Amino acid sequence: MRGKTAVVLGGSVAGLCAAGVLARHFDKVIVLERDQLPPDAEHRRGVPQSKHPHFLLNSGRRAIGEIFPGFEEALIAAGGMLLMPSLDAAYCENDGWAARKSSSMTMVYSSRVLIERVLRDKVRELPAIEIREGVTVTGLRTSGGGTTTGRVEGVDFRTSAEDSGSGSGSSSIAADLVVDALGRGSSVADWLAGAGWSAAEEKTLDAKVTYTSRWYDLPPADRRPASWWWKHLVVTPTQDTGDHPEEHEFLSNFFPIEGDRAIVCMGAWGLKMPREVDTFEAAADRVRAASFGRAMHDCTPTSEVHLTRSTGNKWRRFDLLDRPPLGLVSIGDSICAFNPFYAQGMSSASRSALILAELLRARDTLDAAFFREFLTRQKASLDVPWMLAMARDQAYDFATGTEVVPAWRRRIAARMSWPVFNAITATSREDEYVDRTFTQVFNLDKSLREMATDPRFWLRIARYKLRELFGRTVVPHGFDDQQDPPGTDFTHVTRANLHTYDTHSPATKTDLVND
Repeated sequence: MRGKTAVVLGGSVAGLCAAGVLARHFDKVIVLERDQLPPDAEHRRGVPQSKHPHFLLNSGRRAIGEIFPGFEEALIAAGGMLLMPSLDAAYCENDGWAARKSSSMTMVYSSRVLIERVLRDKVRELPAIEIREGVTVTGLRTSGGGTTTGRVEGVDFRTSAEDSGSGSGSSSIAADLVVDALGRGSSVADWLAGAGWSAAEEKTLDAKVTYTSRWYDLPPADRRPASWWWKHLVVTPTQDTGDHPEEHEFLSNFFPIEGDRAIVCMGAWGLKMPREVDTFEAAADRVRAASFGRAMHDCTPTSEVHLTRSTGNKWRRFDLLDRPPLGLVSIGDSICAFNPFYAQGMSSASRSALILAELLRARDTLDAAFFREFLTRQKASLDVPWMLAMARDQAYDFATGTEVVPAWRRRIAARMSWPVFNAITATSREDEYVDRTFTQVFNLDKSLREMATDPRFWLRIARYKLRELFGRTVVPHGFDDQQDPPGTDFTHVTRANLHTYDTHSPATKTDLVND
């Protein structure tokens, strides 16, 4: 054991992952959560983003699986769906619907509330963990703030009358280790500054992303349209610079979750998004792929329209402090929050928890070297998703924050990001190495820098583009986005049968779409 008591601030994904790690190394782990936690997969006040789609990337699936063995199996047993997006999802890309085929990427689809419920079930299997609900953390207990021996020694909190049964009151807990998992709104940095530590530098970039969602029940299986071979429907923003409806700029998802339900979600950079039912439905009808609005109308709405604007990227750089506090680690959005469009939050949090697990196994004492190494390794882990988020969000002239780049760099990013993305996705359809590499980057298993400096990767893309120039590519693409997405599986298409799928023939494309 590394100590007697560890305290985790917050009972969301980051906090639960941290608690699962600490239970193996401390006599007692106390999770302080402001909300009353629901017994089932239900929304709660402290996680407003649960009303929107959530992806758990492969690196996050593995990390949580190491912390809680059997997590993925339990999530699937509870209704989560293990799917292969390239085969089970329909993607409307720049030039129309992409071909359906197998690839190296798989994903478990579910709601955020189900992920948290399964995690809570796993946490409750560990006798060392106590979850205290209805608790508001009000401060830190510290000593020697800002000195080389400065340490966080516990937390102050207030208990609600409902939870205590005898009236509300203030109290404190002494702790050998405190984990801040309070999310974007965490006050820990302010409490540290008030106790004598230097203020941590903050990196920020807000690309003014807003997204809006509504929940739906799918029609019964025997009454679904024949064209619904897909489970997930994605419409990417247009790359047309001419006149078009504003909704063509939306990134739109018809996102499947457990219980034969879907979340219809639309989002955009720098645009006002609908928040009322009538404007939401009208906007969905104007999304550039006609199937999106049709799919929504075939379903039964079960919720209001939910809108979120709190989407800026923010990184509190505790690793840059000369004297970081001992006895404290921060994980999840409390240290690094991302634009939710990129689906990096839960996976980044669980990866940080796994770093904590590895260090607790390797080191006997929670000394200065322990916390410095944690911050160093966590910084290297967070660099991977942060670079991905910056690569896109720095392209917008209206973005604000410390990480805004000069106008010439914004122009280059805006001009190059889509063509490069298009080239990668097109090549991925026919090149296993490019497909595998891009999958690793998307899932945070490989950094954008590694991909960008991989000559083999770019040579294969150049080879594909040359073959495309001479009409020698194999897998067709660019199916009419006003038709239903083609259900044909092109996994085994070869040069020998390519003539069957002549993508230059409108008649052939229509046949495939109706296949």
